[in-house]
Amino acid sequence: MRKRRDPIKDTAREVRVFRARSLLAALLVLLMAGGLGARLFYLQVVEHDVFTTRSEKNRVRVEPLPPTRGLIYDRQGELVAENRPTYNLTIVRERVQDIDATLDRLVDILGLDETQVEAFRKRSRQRQRPYQPALLMSDLSERQIARLAVNRYRLPGVEVEAQWLRHYPSPKIMAHVLGYVGRINEQELASLDSGNYAGTHYIGKTGIEKQYEEALHGKAGLRKVETNARGRVLRELERTPPEPGKDLTLTIDTRLQQMAYDLLDGRRGSIVAIQPQTGDILAMVSAPGFDSNKFVTGISYEDYRALRQNPDLPLFNRAVRGQYPIGSTIKPFEALAALQNEVVTPQEVIYDPGYYKLPNGTRRYRNWLRWGHGRVDLERALAVSNNTYFYTMAHRLGIDALSSFMYKFGFGEVTSLDVQGASSGTVPSREWKREKYGQVWYPGETLSAGIGQGYWMVTPLQLATAEATLANRGDWVRPHLAKRVGETSVEPPFKNTKPDVKLDKDVWWDDVFNGMQKVVSGREGTARHIGKGLKYDMAGKSGTAQVFSLGQNQKYDADELKERLRDHALFTAFAPVDDPQIAIAVIVENAGGGSSHAAGLARALADEWLLPDDENTHQAEELIEEDVEVEGT
Repeated sequence: MRKRRDPIKDTAREVRVFRARSLLAALLVLLMAGGLGARLFYLQVVEHDVFTTRSEKNRVRVEPLPPTRGLIYDRQGELVAENRPTYNLTIVRERVQDIDATLDRLVDILGLDETQVEAFRKRSRQRQRPYQPALLMSDLSERQIARLAVNRYRLPGVEVEAQWLRHYPSPKIMAHVLGYVGRINEQELASLDSGNYAGTHYIGKTGIEKQYEEALHGKAGLRKVETNARGRVLRELERTPPEPGKDLTLTIDTRLQQMAYDLLDGRRGSIVAIQPQTGDILAMVSAPGFDSNKFVTGISYEDYRALRQNPDLPLFNRAVRGQYPIGSTIKPFEALAALQNEVVTPQEVIYDPGYYKLPNGTRRYRNWLRWGHGRVDLERALAVSNNTYFYTMAHRLGIDALSSFMYKFGFGEVTSLDVQGASSGTVPSREWKREKYGQVWYPGETLSAGIGQGYWMVTPLQLATAEATLANRGDWVRPHLAKRVGETSVEPPFKNTKPDVKLDKDVWWDDVFNGMQKVVSGREGTARHIGKGLKYDMAGKSGTAQVFSLGQNQKYDADELKERLRDHALFTAFAPVDDPQIAIAVIVENAGGGSSHAAGLARALADEWLLPDDENTHQAEELIEEDVEVEGT
């Protein structure tokens, strides 16, 4: 067998191969080093500014500092809207890698329901800025805060922040005056100053909270903080403190407000009291009220549905939006209109057989006293609330002259300075009916208007405002709720926003006041029962407003009617007559006669305001409890 011969080793060739490979490797390393160097040059030099800014943003964070909402006091300095410390749960979505997983963990930890989670998702989409925290839950308990602290390592982007939360110490009696604050919704967010409201979760929704939102809110501040990679704050770098909202002092007297609410005693109605010289609204109650604290952090669906479905309509502000027939409380104003238009004199006597018929008419428009009051002049007509006398006055005046005069007292328009959501009511006229219904005006409608029925619609605030103007002998003062905003007084430069009511003879004011005094203190006065033990002079006028019209020969019988078809009880008053300190309007829905069921409430309120505690024997309240029945409207 032949042996295999080994090939001859080619050393020169191996050296060439080695050199070629070494050169190739060197070139490869050089190319890679060049690429890295070029990339380094691009990042460090070309894009230096961009990456420096990004780096600062990651390290330094600007956080808004919401201002503290201004407090609200009544005219005596009693706190009626305060802030209490609370803890809110917020999430910054940009710092959360998996928002669904985080929310699932929070559901387990806090027991959140689906409604809360869905509300958070909606709010987080409404944010105006990146890194702006979205509110998940308000008013955390100590137990919830502790559970969050234990699980904090699993919840990046989740923060517990301390904030002040609105609280109303007397929610029901002040609900319609103050309104309430609530969470900012999408519509409100679109119209707000995003910088000033960054970090603010609540805004005034209704009432005085909404009317003075700008002053109460204040101005937001900010701070720059250094954070770590997980977004936790390491230190504060810079701070611009927020400017707190201004405190608000109201004209409302809480003591009088409480009493007015208690006087209504669970009934539906409204009481408004105004200081005639200043236009200060002393009390403005709408009953029933509601717990406004429930709206601050978000009312539950069940609670809201219960309020909406309540047949007594607790959410409805009767004082400024409730519209009622004016009833016989129109008669003092109509008497002035008749005197000013010279269709009657104070001394003229009209015979009342118990009804009035238009010239050449056959229909009888009846007085409330079916057999009539006989001979009545202006003062007696007011004292006994004679319908026949005022049918006559209305016919002589005509609807347009009567309407025109009523406008002078603020009926048919919103005259208040800062009462949110007020309605204008209705003052009927020929033109008004033609525009609204496309129909002509009938003479019989003038007669109905003459006793405050038909198309007349007034709010309790309008009625009290007109009564204050009447008490001032025509001097107009605009009603308002704010007495001071911060340290700035709300003085009445608004006094002459409407012309004063001028009469050709000042003595006509006295003629009407005498008749109104006899309502309370006269032998025949429809509200004479409340004059018992009266320690000051009071001028008043009762009214009974029909809820539906009776036929020619129908007789009103409250016992046969459903409660909500019965008449409304009205009473207006001011006192003392020579130096009026308070003007009052009372409306109690479906209560019956105004002299029986509303006059005593006005007397009790006037006693509370005018008499010192040691002289106020609460006699009027005792009269109310006796449920006095008297004749008259």
